[in-house]
Amino acid sequence: MRTGQVTAWARIRLAVAVAILVVIVVRLGAEPFLDGLRHTDPLALLVALVVTAITTACCARRWSVVAARLDVHVPFATAYRSCYRSQLLNATLPGGVVGDVHRGYRHGRDTGELGRGFRSVAWDRASGQAVQVAMVAAVVPLLPESVRGWVLTVLGAVVLLGALLLSAARREAVAALGRGWPEVLVLSALAAAGHAVVFLVAARTAGVELSTPRLLALALLVLLASALPVSIAGWGPREGAAAWAFGAAGLGAATGVEVAVVYGVMSLVATLPGMLVRVPGPPAPSRTRREAAHG
Repeated sequence: MRTGQVTAWARIRLAVAVAILVVIVVRLGAEPFLDGLRHTDPLALLVALVVTAITTACCARRWSVVAARLDVHVPFATAYRSCYRSQLLNATLPGGVVGDVHRGYRHGRDTGELGRGFRSVAWDRASGQAVQVAMVAAVVPLLPESVRGWVLTVLGAVVLLGALLLSAARREAVAALGRGWPEVLVLSALAAAGHAVVFLVAARTAGVELSTPRLLALALLVLLASALPVSIAGWGPREGAAAWAFGAAGLGAATGVEVAVVYGVMSLVATLPGMLVRVPGPPAPSRTRREAAHG
């Protein structure tokens, strides 16, 4: 993709995020955002820090598994620090994927395998989001009846697109996951569950009294929408999806935005350890299977 095309796509993504936020403010006002900021408390932030430390460990281990399959090994400790930094960049820069791009570039450069470094991160992210899709599909019966049809339609389209991409990159998928897929699946599910727990705490902090199973279903739906790379430092799709889902659940669109804001603040604070970590310098380049085969 040419530089001009990349720039145009970045502007489109930024425009989409701005449009979502503008629509929310026009329809609901700024009060839900202010309420969300007011309802964020120190205990909730502490929970977010602890849970995110665990989910980051799951993501780091998952990346280590995928990278090892592609012969661009990354030690767990290095992966853990890199994932923290990646999350911080994703939470503070437009697009929501800048941290992952940086992670892939740095690892590829350090190992002397730039392409495989990027692909290790791409398969790491893709596997996590595939599990998120499956988890949302599993909780569809718990979602408000008025949104189930829309959710199933979107999930069906995503699964179809994913199947086509997987078919086109079947060999690469086997190389990246292979026998490691059960561990990748479990780690992805634990990471997604951890983020859902943080969202649950955000909702309770905002005073939402919906039953825990239904609230977790809404959390998984909103978190899947927030993975769309059209945000401004994480803001945009998350608030839009929360307004829609909470409104359909009878809780009010404003409540959804408020919860999303509390979650956004909690998530941002939880990534701040990424400012403290230091990713070590490049290790010795790893040997590929082809190099090993030729001695």
